[in-house]
Amino acid sequence: MSLARAALLRASRSAWLAEQFRDREFARRAVRRFMPGENVGAAIGAAASLAASGLGSVLTALGERVNTRADAEAVRTHYLEVLDFIHAQGLPTHLSVKLTHLGLDVDPAFCAESVEALVERSAASGTMLWIDMEESHYVDATLGIYHRVQAKHSRVGVCLQAYLRRTPADLDSVLATGGSVRLVKGAYREAEAVAFGRKAETDNAYLTLANRMLRAATRDRVQVLGTHDLALVNHLRRHAVTAAIPDDAWEVHMLYGIRAREQRALAANGVTVRVLISYGTHWFPWYVRRLAERPANMWFLLRSLVGS
Repeated sequence: MSLARAALLRASRSAWLAEQFRDREFARRAVRRFMPGENVGAAIGAAASLAASGLGSVLTALGERVNTRADAEAVRTHYLEVLDFIHAQGLPTHLSVKLTHLGLDVDPAFCAESVEALVERSAASGTMLWIDMEESHYVDATLGIYHRVQAKHSRVGVCLQAYLRRTPADLDSVLATGGSVRLVKGAYREAEAVAFGRKAETDNAYLTLANRMLRAATRDRVQVLGTHDLALVNHLRRHAVTAAIPDDAWEVHMLYGIRAREQRALAANGVTVRVLISYGTHWFPWYVRRLAERPANMWFLLRSLVGS
């Protein structure tokens, strides 16, 4: 891992830095590249605009590691209301949730109940709920809740991170139960013993895992490539065509504000594309992890600073 990336990932956990940045206009201006606004109305509006262009979407309210039951209940209530908005507007929109945002650290049983409630509401609206993955020490708890819910409900998927050394075994466990995976490369600071430190290692792991996912893909167990790496996407797309995998059995998910032209091009060529739209005031940790993913993102922030 580069020194710059390690420093950014360490900074993403700084409450002091978060406080300093949130009220700075240059930071807010830079963040607007990656999110349409802080409130859910802006996110829903962006989802509707994308739908008009043939793109689906995935909404997530920014936040993690709540420390009270009341906060976890508020997040659950908010997401239930968002699902009602999605249903009322008939949007091709899914939700993605972090379990620590739903109280995993406070009350795991309540967290699991909340996920079940959200999956039930999602299914009633014809959409899907995705469980996001956080740091490596949350993987076992996250997969435990996922498997508990997936045993009862099919319209739930889980995110796995290619850079974790344990992910091949975790992928086997999900695919064995007929589950759906959104595969990403990984954006947290992890020890070398836990995660690959070099980009080439992560890329190779991603390709191997994604090929296994595609072989398991069906219309009832959609598999998702969560990446902006177009070389990987195009390679895997050729594999899907050669293996006669149905177009609606796999998707590509990309972040709002990144490779928008390429998102539209993929959709125009028959690939199901969903755009991950984040919103909320707790954007600092999430944004700094985006900076750590690509040096170009840091240059964008610096240009914003110079222009402020």
